[in-house]
Amino acid sequence: MWKSVSALLVWGLSTAAVSQELVLETWRVDDEALWKEQFLPRFQAIHPEITLKLHSQRSADYDRELAERLAAGKAGDLITCRPYDQSLRLFQQGHLLDLTDLPGMENFPSFAKAAWQTDSGAQTFCLPIASVIQGFYFNVDIFNALGLTLPRTRADFFAVLEKVKQDGRYLPLALAAHDSWVVSELGYQNIGPNYWHGEDGRLALINGQARVTDAPYVAAFRELASWRPYIGDHPADATEAQAVDAFAAGKAAMIVAGSWSLAQFTGKVNFGAFPPPVAREGDTCYFTDHTDMGIGINAASPNKEAALKLVEWMASADFAERFSNSVPGFFSLSNHFFELKEPVASTMMGWRDTCDSTLRLGAQFLTRGEPLLTTELAEVSQSVVLGTMTPEAAAARIQQGLASWYLPQKTAKRARLCEADEHLPTLATSTAIGTESPFAAP
Repeated sequence: MWKSVSALLVWGLSTAAVSQELVLETWRVDDEALWKEQFLPRFQAIHPEITLKLHSQRSADYDRELAERLAAGKAGDLITCRPYDQSLRLFQQGHLLDLTDLPGMENFPSFAKAAWQTDSGAQTFCLPIASVIQGFYFNVDIFNALGLTLPRTRADFFAVLEKVKQDGRYLPLALAAHDSWVVSELGYQNIGPNYWHGEDGRLALINGQARVTDAPYVAAFRELASWRPYIGDHPADATEAQAVDAFAAGKAAMIVAGSWSLAQFTGKVNFGAFPPPVAREGDTCYFTDHTDMGIGINAASPNKEAALKLVEWMASADFAERFSNSVPGFFSLSNHFFELKEPVASTMMGWRDTCDSTLRLGAQFLTRGEPLLTTELAEVSQSVVLGTMTPEAAAARIQQGLASWYLPQKTAKRARLCEADEHLPTLATSTAIGTESPFAAP
């Protein structure tokens, strides 16, 4: 939970040398103590002459206030970067320095850098810092008491839901159906990648090689609708806070999980995590590993040399390990090898070795027009899980919205994607979807 502050907070080790002070613009005010106690002392062991201030805003206000400060020439030297279009606009407006050749950038995979690159991939303007991972949390004690095993397939998942429901003592699945973004991001876009095969299906929509009305995308809505008997008697009233409280209090067997909420349960409940179940045992699994935060340099900064030194250090294994262990549930996007101390966070990061990762559908290109895809997905996902819209109608609305402004979807043809699902007859799954360039011009 981010606190609302606007004051500058300053720290730094005193040195005999003349200090050079940097200012970091951020929405993460909870990181103040981490910089002071964990990060800055390590950096200052190399560069004792450089000190740091944090200028923090509430996350909801950050984008607007940052734009105003940049326009007025009052922004700090370092910019905490949102992924994709929000930071791309800042770069196109000349506010962010080109970091393509930054030493250490080679330590980051292409999917991580893509969140802070131009559409062609030729220029990188922020250093990738962290992602968040999506899946499910489960109550270990409830699973043990009911003799449940971790679900690997969808059939397993629904068997667990049904057994918990029949027992009657616990809520099978905590879902904040009152909050539409939760249903979209932690519902539809959590289970969906196993239907549309992760990046294959996401890029197929971008390139106009598939439509949202194709079988995999509709099938994910159908599974979402099938959750309805397991999310409580009054799901429309269940807020995010109530869902979190239910799981933390041991009243729910499972909850849809974003790794950013990990700290809300640590020390309160005995829990673990599992990735979205697949159609059949042995199928490739897919999960959302969503790029969340980067660091850029204000092109108007008078302290570019010092800022570059700090950002270069943030590309190191030292920073990656310290950040990931200091902020559980936010995972370094680097290729550096290190051990995570928090066991559930370690489990979730381990999915990178056993499954294929992907991004949310609206991460790239598809939110550049109106109606806004993220808003539409939230509204229809909520309606589907509450039973006020059919899966087919939901997919049709999303497709109509995209086709109204996004050229590749205006001419998109139906892909041949249907594959029978032996375990859930109403839920179709996809075969592989061919893709061309992920940077097709929107």
